Amino acid sequence: MLYCVHNVNKVRLLLERGAMPTRARGLRLTEELQEEIEREMRLRGTTFSEVASSLLREAVRMRRVPGIVFMDGPVGRRASIAGTGLDVWEVIATFKSVGGDRERLEASYGWLSDRQLAAALAYYGLYPEEIDARIEAEEYWTPEKLYAEFPYLRPRSVRSSDEPEA
Repeated sequence: MLYCVHNVNKVRLLLERGAMPTRARGLRLTEELQEEIEREMRLRGTTFSEVASSLLREAVRMRRVPGIVFMDGPVGRRASIAGTGLDVWEVIATFKSVGGDRERLEASYGWLSDRQLAAALAYYGLYPEEIDARIEAEEYWTPEKLYAEFPYLRPRSVRSSDEPEA
């Protein structure tokens, strides 16, 4: 009985944190694929299940929205527009800042094709919570907050005379 109560409490805690409960599934993997997943597991310092789930989640999303890839960055993996180096959240933040006007969005990213912009918008249409959360996190770091937290990042031309140089 203690085991069941522990599991119920664990599931409740995961749900409160926004995590989805999982089910065990059996997969037959080639030796090569298993080695690749294990390599990722070692690189990322996580479990086989977490790596496999992450890879499957990304694969499903890339299949649903052609033109989207996932890239590593300082804050983790994120959805990006293939071949551009631009994150989806950046394009969507611009889209919101121009009031959802597609022509103004196209003017803001004149070097992107219609297909690339459509991919970003389609990804946002399917996964708005992910992109909105990233935009909110990015908006948190205003220059004032950044310089207050990390004063050595302030450019010399913006530093006050009493701040030490890096």
